[in-house]
Amino acid sequence: MGQLNILFIGDIVGHVGLRKVVATLPSLIEKYKSDCVIVNGENIVDGKGLSEKEADELFANGAHCITTGNHVWENWKARTLLANNPRVLRPHNYPPENPGRGFTLVTLPDQRTVGVIQVQGRAYMQPIDDPFKSVDTAIAKLRMQATVLFVDFHADASAEKIAMGWHLDGRVSAICGTHTHTQTNDGTILPNGTAFISDVGMSGPYDSVIGMKKDIALKRMMLQTAHKYETAENDVRVCGAHIAVDEKTGIALEIEPFMIPAPRRTNTL
Repeated sequence: MGQLNILFIGDIVGHVGLRKVVATLPSLIEKYKSDCVIVNGENIVDGKGLSEKEADELFANGAHCITTGNHVWENWKARTLLANNPRVLRPHNYPPENPGRGFTLVTLPDQRTVGVIQVQGRAYMQPIDDPFKSVDTAIAKLRMQATVLFVDFHADASAEKIAMGWHLDGRVSAICGTHTHTQTNDGTILPNGTAFISDVGMSGPYDSVIGMKKDIALKRMMLQTAHKYETAENDVRVCGAHIAVDEKTGIALEIEPFMIPAPRRTNTL
C-alpha cells in the first residue's frame, strides 16, 4: 500500500506568521515525510490577502498549492495573482466573473497527483453560491485525474463545516476547515474514510484576538465603530494538520493536527 502524506498549514496571519511558517516548514516536512504541502495564505498582507511576492516565497519553501478565502478580495494585488497562477486558489463558489479558480490538479515531482478544492461557507458570510453543489462540481471534474482529493472549507459556522464533512465522507480524502483561526479538537477519520477537522487554526500571532492587536479588537467590540485592522506581532505559532492517505484508494489513514509551539497548559509563574 502506497501512502501519500499531505501537510496543510492553517491561515497565515501577517508577515510575522509568514516568517514563522517559512522557518518551520522544513522541520515539519521532514517530520511528517510530507509529499504535498498546502497552505492557506489569505491573511498574510496586513490580514488581507497576499501578493505574488508572498506566494513565491511559500512556493520556494516547499508549498505546492495556496488556498485563500473571503479576505483575499480586499487586497487588489491578489487579483492578478489569482488570475495568473493556477496553484493559488480562491473559493470555487464565488461568481465566475471573479478572477481565479477554486480547484486545481497538483502534480508532484514524482508525478503523483493531488486534487485540491476550496469552497466557502454561507452561514454568517457572503451570500454566494451553494458550497455543497459547488464542491460536487469540482469533485466531478477532478475525479478522473486524481484519486487523492483535498478540500479547504473556508467557513464560519462549525455546524456548516461538520455538515460538509458528512456530505463529502467517502468522496474526498480530507476536508479541513479554515477561517475561524481557532484550532478545534475534533480531528477524526469519518466512517467512510475522509479525514476531517472543523478548523486547523491560525498560523500567526497568538498574543492577539485571532491575529488582530488586542486593543484595536477591544475598541471595535466595545465601541461598535470601525477601527483599522492591525496585525499583532507576538507569540507566533504555526497550526495545521498532517494527513496520511492511501494513494490507491484515496482513503485517509491518519490525521494529526498540530500547533507549534504547543499552547501553555499550566501556569509557570
